[in-house]
Amino acid sequence: MTNSTLVTEFLLEVFAETYELRLLLSVLFLLVYLGSLLGNLTIVIVTTVDQTLNTPMYFFLRNLSILDICYVSVTVPNACVNSITDHRNISMAGCAVQVFLVFFCACVEILFLAVMAQDRYVAICKPLLYPVIMNHQVCVQMTLASLLSSLVIAGVHTIKTVQLSFCQSNLIPQFFCDVPSLLRLSCSDTFNNKLLILLSAIGVSGSCFVLIAVSYIHILSTVLRVPVKGERGKAFSTCVPHIVVVSLFLTSGAYVYLRTPVTSEVVQEMTLSVIYSTVPPFLNPIIYSLRNKQIKEAVRNITLRIFYHYCVLNEPLSFGGQAPPKPMGRAPLYTVTGVT
Repeated sequence: MTNSTLVTEFLLEVFAETYELRLLLSVLFLLVYLGSLLGNLTIVIVTTVDQTLNTPMYFFLRNLSILDICYVSVTVPNACVNSITDHRNISMAGCAVQVFLVFFCACVEILFLAVMAQDRYVAICKPLLYPVIMNHQVCVQMTLASLLSSLVIAGVHTIKTVQLSFCQSNLIPQFFCDVPSLLRLSCSDTFNNKLLILLSAIGVSGSCFVLIAVSYIHILSTVLRVPVKGERGKAFSTCVPHIVVVSLFLTSGAYVYLRTPVTSEVVQEMTLSVIYSTVPPFLNPIIYSLRNKQIKEAVRNITLRIFYHYCVLNEPLSFGGQAPPKPMGRAPLYTVTGVT
């Protein structure tokens, strides 16, 4: 290492070599980003304004949407700007911040998905005990526990990563900074870092996946005992997309973080990273909420109220804690499938 030069900044990978293709991919990713923002912001606004959606299900959906807005905003806008302007430099401090935010959001994402699966399990399989088990205090405690535990895990991984020495190539084969890419560039001993990733994957991702799988198995077994065939089909059409998104998120993330450090195609690296960092925030609003009749009804009510105030009365809109016009009555906790 005496003849080596320590790295003080990194170069991020761009989407493609040719500018035309970079521009096309950047526009595509920006559209996905805007779609994610629109879908998640819609859920946040609707579940906050409409008092009929004051149930644990929509409490967790709002939290997930806020998280997804942050998650997709950490990587996509910066990557698109870098690809268009060909500005690929990122400082060591900037890279550390991005590593922390990506790891933190990913941990909270899987914990929130596990909490939501458990919420559905209690609502469908133990409906009489649901108000007792999933009261507001428990929901807040589960949310805070997910945030704090993810904060600790992301902080530990970030500290262990920035303590490494980087004296080889400074080209990160990725459009954002992540732990696996930095470990492959390090000239330090990374055994402890890899062991920490393995323990985190088993302790957090593994346990959450088992909890989600067991919850949905119980949900489906309960639904199969329902004599109404339409409710069965509705349950399968709701649960299967949830499981698919969770599986994509976990398998792509596990492959990137747990595979052996061998030289691989940059396109493959970036494709897998897109799957676990961009696809879930884009699909979650569609799967969890925008197919929900109550969400669509609330969006329609709020839209009509905004139109009425601005276009008919010509006065500012102020909800003032009141429910939107034509309230739908208190929302049921769940139907048999957990989605009304």
